Amino acid sequence: MSDATGNNKTGYIAAGLSAAWPICIGYFPIGLSLGVLAQKSGLTPWQMAAMSLLVFAGGSQFIAVAMLTGSASAPAIVSTVFMVNLRHLLMSSALAVHFTGVSRRFLALFAYGITDESFAVNLTRFNLGGWDRRSALVLNYAANATWVVSSVSGVYLGQLVPPGAAGVDFALTGMFICLLVFQLRGPIFTVTALIAAACSLLAYLQLPGNTYVIVASCAAATIGLVLKRTLRKQERTS
Repeated sequence: MSDATGNNKTGYIAAGLSAAWPICIGYFPIGLSLGVLAQKSGLTPWQMAAMSLLVFAGGSQFIAVAMLTGSASAPAIVSTVFMVNLRHLLMSSALAVHFTGVSRRFLALFAYGITDESFAVNLTRFNLGGWDRRSALVLNYAANATWVVSSVSGVYLGQLVPPGAAGVDFALTGMFICLLVFQLRGPIFTVTALIAAACSLLAYLQLPGNTYVIVASCAAATIGLVLKRTLRKQERTS
């Protein structure tokens, strides 16, 4: 009986790790980049570790580092990161149908590890059938461990890189340009990005401090959602 239980445990761990390794490979260079940029903004290894453990959201952490570099206020950083991470509510809702009757403790542990990449892999595996919830949990935490290790390693690596070397000062800007390009997957995304740019510029000229970041994020997200719903209604009626 114990052998069967042990084999079953080994099986779902192996399955989770097997599904996680492509994510882990992708996370490592991005985590290193984040760590280098965080070190240049003044974060220590333990602060980077705390951020990666508590936030664990790559895009939001890059935004937080950029705002720290720009001496943004704590409320502005927290509000902006909160808005960016609201998408996790949608991802959690999509996965919820596969976790009926599961304990709250397990749900809390699983929800912590949901990212864009782990969500995509887990949802695909669940839809195909035969995917164990415990394997999904292993996948989440394998990705999390890789992210923490790589981002903290990046801080140590950043100590070896002099400021301004090899375009380090432009790295954060380049990262955001890359993230923006990958998000432009259709007209609605392009329009939303342009609205965000316009709102950010107008708010920057009118509002003090870093408030313009929050205003632009909220306004663009709201307008983008309204446009998307409007287009869907038009498609249904046509």
